[in-house]
Formats: sequence, C-alpha cells, structure tokens
Amino acid sequence: MTDAMRRSPPGDAGDIRFTQLVVGGRAVRIEHAWVGDAGAAAPLIVFLHEGLGSLAMWKDFPRTLCTAAGARGLVFSREGYGRSTPRAPDERWPVDFMHRQAHDVLPALFAQLGIVEPPWLFGHSDGGSIALLYAAEFPERVTGVIAVAPHIFVEDLSVASIADARTAYETTDLRARLARYHDDPDSAFRGWNDVWLDPAFRGWTIEDRLAGIRCPLLAVQGEDDEYGTLAQVEGIARRVPQARVVKLAACGHSPQRDQPAALTGVVVAFLRQHGAAPTGDSD
Repeated sequence: MTDAMRRSPPGDAGDIRFTQLVVGGRAVRIEHAWVGDAGAAAPLIVFLHEGLGSLAMWKDFPRTLCTAAGARGLVFSREGYGRSTPRAPDERWPVDFMHRQAHDVLPALFAQLGIVEPPWLFGHSDGGSIALLYAAEFPERVTGVIAVAPHIFVEDLSVASIADARTAYETTDLRARLARYHDDPDSAFRGWNDVWLDPAFRGWTIEDRLAGIRCPLLAVQGEDDEYGTLAQVEGIARRVPQARVVKLAACGHSPQRDQPAALTGVVVAFLRQHGAAPTGDSD
C-alpha cells in the first residue's frame, strides 16, 4: 500500500509518512518517519515511544542518536497517538495492550514497511516493555534491545504518579500541552491513564517472559525516575544474564530529555560493543 507523505515542521523527526494497518479488526493509519542519513546497509533502530509519547514528542533525539551511531531510524506513533488514528470514543486499552503491540502490531507494521532485517529496538517506558516482549516472542527477529525506563511489573509509585497525572490533566494546561503532539490528546491520555489505573492492571507483569530474550540488551533508568524504582532494571538483570544495566544520576523518567548526551554516549558505546556502530570518539 502506498504511503501518503507530507513535509514535517522544522525540528521534527523527518518526512512524515502514513501507512494503513488492520488492528483489532479495523483499519488504522500509522504515522511514521525515517531518520538518519546512513545508507541502506546501516543498522536500523526502531523507536518505540512512551505511554504519552508520539513521533513528534521524540523531537530530535532519534536523529541525533542515529547520526552518532551511523544508523538509520524508524520512528512512529502507535494507534491512538500523534497523528495516527485515535482510539474509538468508547474504546479502552485491554490489560494486555503491550503484549498485543509486541505480538501483533509490530510484526504487521514491519511487514507493511518491508522491514525484513532484524532491527534494534529502542523503547522508552511502555515502549521499552513492548520492545522486551517483542524480543522474547521473536528472538530471531531482533538484533538487540535498548530499554529505557521500562516496566516489567506494576509498582505503587507508578500508580501514584499516574493518578497525579490524571489530576493534572483535569486541572492544569496539560491537555493543551499534549495537543501539540497529538491530534486527539484525549485519545492519547485516556488510553494510557485509564488502563494503568484499572484495578485489573495491578497484577500486570512481564517478568515471566524475559527469559526468552536472547539478544544483547541494554536497560537504562534514571535514579530519580518518578514512574518506577530501580527494581525494574534490576529485575531485568536477574532474568536476562547478558543484560547490561546503566543507572543515570540526576535523571528522571525520560533520559532522552533529562540526560540526552549521557544516554546517547551509553547507547553508542553499547552498539559499538556489538558491532553496530563505527569506532570513533562519539562516546
């Protein structure tokens, strides 16, 4: 199916394209962009955004990282986010929505875009969890994972911070600020917030899936993460022997915004260690 394409505003990821997928029995439009100037033989990094994220919310980080790593990048907004098709008005994300993204949506998107090489997955927060689930389910289809502030189980801290976010959405300008990154901010916010605050979600965990991961794995978390404790990345390290864990000081839930240079250096060094970045002085 031919992509529709339009020029993105200055500072965005790149030329934004749209492609159609069938998700949950209905056709949805997925916005995406290719970043980086590397050739077709360069490693491919796929960026998976957070629970309130989108293609635009990454800003220049994917391009900066890909340039430093000599890689190509694919950035996209999941259904319900950015300029992708919003949720239906009465639709609620199911408790296993991250599993469905990893097991059903990502393979369909890769097939639609003609991606046959095993990519590197760079996932932040919910996107990090989706990356871990994909790597566990399809170990032969992924070269490596960088999971930044991922969730592997639900903590009281996470629920409390997400409840605070609901209050902020209802009483401050948070909705207006999110509208800069999402065509339908209610779709993005309520989809994420409602499922995380659903009592049924308190038992959500992917701890039992992690043993299936065979690829190189870098887990990064800020020491001041307001949405999860370091037990998340420490739990990954216990279950995935090859995992490398990096804890960033003076850093909250979004290292790509709080410590972008430090995060870029750590990721480039990791890619270089595994033969996926050129040698040099970038880290």
